[in-house]
Amino acid sequence: MSSAKICCVAGAPCWVNLTARDLRVATEFYGALLGWEFEHAPTRFGDYVRAVVHGTEVAGISTGARDMELSVAWTTFFGVENADISAADIRDRGGTVAVGPLDFDTGRMALCSDPGGASFGIWEGEKGLSTRLRRVGAPVWIELRTRDAFASAMFYGEVFGWDKRDPEHYEVRWENDRVVLVVDGHSVAGILSGGVEAAADPRVRPRWHVYFGVADVDEAVQLTKELGGDITGEPRDSAYGRVAGIRDPEGALLSIVSGYA
Repeated sequence: MSSAKICCVAGAPCWVNLTARDLRVATEFYGALLGWEFEHAPTRFGDYVRAVVHGTEVAGISTGARDMELSVAWTTFFGVENADISAADIRDRGGTVAVGPLDFDTGRMALCSDPGGASFGIWEGEKGLSTRLRRVGAPVWIELRTRDAFASAMFYGEVFGWDKRDPEHYEVRWENDRVVLVVDGHSVAGILSGGVEAAADPRVRPRWHVYFGVADVDEAVQLTKELGGDITGEPRDSAYGRVAGIRDPEGALLSIVSGYA
């Protein structure tokens, strides 16, 4: 039985992908930690699997860190109507397009970075995932930690046309000391200032952080250690639930959260 797919929402986070070196290491770690099952989907860019939770695709894992010499990292993709136009808009506004746009699977994608150096992707296609999925094992929140939240919000707002979209479905507001994108009543992404002066430290330089839902953060932290991962931020309570920062066995940074709304 094929897994369920969620249509990509233009202008909002729609997919997260891990570039790994060793697919076996990645699937063993995330399968045990987040309860994922996997569907293999080889592509011309190397091995690729889709993570599935209760029949729904929630993330992708590729061997891009090995095959394309990319960093081991989680990348957040935003849905766009036209990848080529969006790539041009990114360049025009001081961002960088490192890869693409190019055809991939059932759509077109590009790997980019904003003027502050935070990496992200754009995706033109039907397949997608939304952080509106409030489910254990799924990405439930995406957050950019950067030097200037308002400057970053201007960049992404202009690139993705947040202020030009239907105000009944899209809203950008100030909430819990961050700029928050709300889609159909759900907070799906935040942009937070501060704490990035030590640019040499990958835990604090500008980057998009992916938060995956877990049943219990403290138990997941202990399991992370048992599975060979590291803890980069001890469990704490936040406005969005109990959170912790972790690093997988190959070095990719991510966050986990429980008690999210």
